[in-house]
Amino acid sequence: MSEDNVKPEDQQASMTTHTEAAPATDTPATAEDPDKAAKVKTAEEARAARAAARAAKAAEEAGGEDAPPKEPSPNQPKLDRLVAIIREHIGEGTVQEAFINERDRHLPVIVVDKAHWSEVAKLLRDHTELKLHYLRNVTGVDYETYLEVDYFLINLSEKQDYCVKVRTDREEAQMPSATPIWPAANWNEREIYDLLGVTFTDHPDMTRIMMPDDWVGHPLRKDYESIDPEV
Repeated sequence: MSEDNVKPEDQQASMTTHTEAAPATDTPATAEDPDKAAKVKTAEEARAARAAARAAKAAEEAGGEDAPPKEPSPNQPKLDRLVAIIREHIGEGTVQEAFINERDRHLPVIVVDKAHWSEVAKLLRDHTELKLHYLRNVTGVDYETYLEVDYFLINLSEKQDYCVKVRTDREEAQMPSATPIWPAANWNEREIYDLLGVTFTDHPDMTRIMMPDDWVGHPLRKDYESIDPEV
């Protein structure tokens, strides 16, 4: 039968029959699992929010002709003064980096050459203007290409915090100990030695403090692999 002789109702019936005969192949897992669909949606929204936040931050940092100038940190003068004192008494190359950590209450931060760390530590404690007598905390970080030890200090009379970072090579991870200057660093440095493998020269008791003495490796290093699969 030619197409010209097909009645409209017959053509409609044929199309309807063809459509009904098609197998239902679209059965997404999300229709079967509403909880999974909700989790997927939440994850997508979270990714989108993070991407938007990154874009907003990049735009803010890039600025523009219409962007207002960024207000300087209230602690910028204190950071500048700290750097000036260290360079004046020890040397120009002693401070490798200096910046304000705005997310941490505008904390002044410096990165010190480890070759001068002992001199810097003594200066920070004894300088009549700085008076950083109190060591609040010590932490270690594995940045994969190097290891870093962060000393958090405070001037109690002015209630002003500072952070001093000292970096070392991963393969020969060692630096001078701050324990002779601030005895409170003792156990913190032992913990960093134990878990990250940084050796602190001149430390009075450079031994493990958490893991057994015969433990192999340093568990907080990012390339650490336990020899015991059960651990």
